Amino acid sequence: MKHLPHSLPFTRSLALLATLAAVSAQADVKLPVIFSDRMVLQRDQKVPVWGWADEGEKVTVEFAGQKAETTAKDGKWSVALTPLKASATGAKFTVSGKNKVEFSDVVVGEVWFCSGQSNMEWSVAASKNAKEEIAAANNPRIRHFKVPHVTATEPQTEVKTSGGWQLTATNTVGGFTAVGYFFAREIQKELDVPIGLIGCNWGGTRIEPWTPPVGFQSVPALKADFTDKLATFPARSVAKSKEGKEILDKNGKPVLNVSSSSPLSIYNAMVHPLIPYAIKGALWYQGESNNGEGMLYFEKKKALINGWRTLWNQGEFPFLFVQLAPYNYGAPRAEALPGIWEAQTATLSIPNTGMAVTTDVTTVGNIHPPDKQTVGHRLALWALAKTYNKPVASYASPLFDTLKVEGNKAKLTFKHADGGLKSLNGQPLTWFTIAGDDKKFVEAKAEISGSTVTVSAESVAKPAAVRFGWNQIAEPNLANAAGLPASPFRTDKWTDAVMPAAAAPAPPAKK
Repeated sequence: MKHLPHSLPFTRSLALLATLAAVSAQADVKLPVIFSDRMVLQRDQKVPVWGWADEGEKVTVEFAGQKAETTAKDGKWSVALTPLKASATGAKFTVSGKNKVEFSDVVVGEVWFCSGQSNMEWSVAASKNAKEEIAAANNPRIRHFKVPHVTATEPQTEVKTSGGWQLTATNTVGGFTAVGYFFAREIQKELDVPIGLIGCNWGGTRIEPWTPPVGFQSVPALKADFTDKLATFPARSVAKSKEGKEILDKNGKPVLNVSSSSPLSIYNAMVHPLIPYAIKGALWYQGESNNGEGMLYFEKKKALINGWRTLWNQGEFPFLFVQLAPYNYGAPRAEALPGIWEAQTATLSIPNTGMAVTTDVTTVGNIHPPDKQTVGHRLALWALAKTYNKPVASYASPLFDTLKVEGNKAKLTFKHADGGLKSLNGQPLTWFTIAGDDKKFVEAKAEISGSTVTVSAESVAKPAAVRFGWNQIAEPNLANAAGLPASPFRTDKWTDAVMPAAAAPAPPAKK
């Protein structure tokens, strides 16, 4: 800072100080807050680094023996580090221009984007055995970055943060995403590399606010309701005081509220600013707020996945998600949840996706099952097997494959039934129903033979369809040899079928 002439009046001195401070601020090289102390960078792929600086300012990024240089244009700059190897200890990360920014304890490992609604946001502190889990949490190689809730009318360049990247410790882990943390704990142990979790989630949200425009544009089924209306999103309303008067900003213009349920609103504020921070893949746990949409939800999942993959520009990165747990939404919606299950299962047709089934780790009176350890474990099985090529006994739940009618019996085969099928509790199989051409389903007897299930009922002489777990409170007991529960399914596409009030367990076969 230059010395000010003593002859300058005090007010002019203050003005000159302000001007010099403004010039200094403009000259500062800056980065998004996702770049900070303790951050985790993705290994084995290009690592984009970007930020802001004065026009024409030379910017140099140095890390792990690499030096990347560029020149700011239109106030922005970006470079890409060549693929990095995982690091055992933290190192300095330096960005230099007219000023110097230095981050400490930066590691390289695997970064996972953890998104969705409340079951993904659900914290370690609110999960099963929370006291014991928190007391045992001391692993600085697992790190978490939380994105606070916010909406925006336009794509933003920056997110807020409450603490930046945090190391796993007893005083921090309680606020981490539980599903993400238990997933990370398992893959960190198996891979022996640092794991970074970006907790970008918001309870009660629908899927549409998380989806970018390019995602909607990629799905023809969403053209009329979304793609053709993108200019009207996100929905806005004028903010009002308690007295009902419009709230005005400093320029006298009305302050607008942006609905967190409107398409684009959360993507604009919470996801867009993080792209293209290098990630390995995404974990997704959402759908409760879209319950009742049936296969339309599958179209929306395609839009979300397509949109994120397009903008991140990392190819078909892994997208692992959780099938919703049984929950009693009320009598009028008893078959709405099975419709979401069907849409979620259909999502597996999208390349490089995986689904954790949770019909056996549930509380039908609580939409937030506290057992997030099992959920994280099942997502980890998918990642270890399909992303990291590690041997696991089984990574996927049994999925219905074929139906063959033989007389009065329906024989079902399943994918992911290697090693055979079993009853989780050793009791007769539950929640199977069967129907003839009259479309009236009745409770059925189901028996396992290796990897096949034979279903029948005395009142159905000629079976036409079978349904399994087709009720919002169904907690069936069919599983594969590794103990992974079968996903609910139906073999028909009827819209006018009649289901029994509740497909209770079939009585044991008489011997």
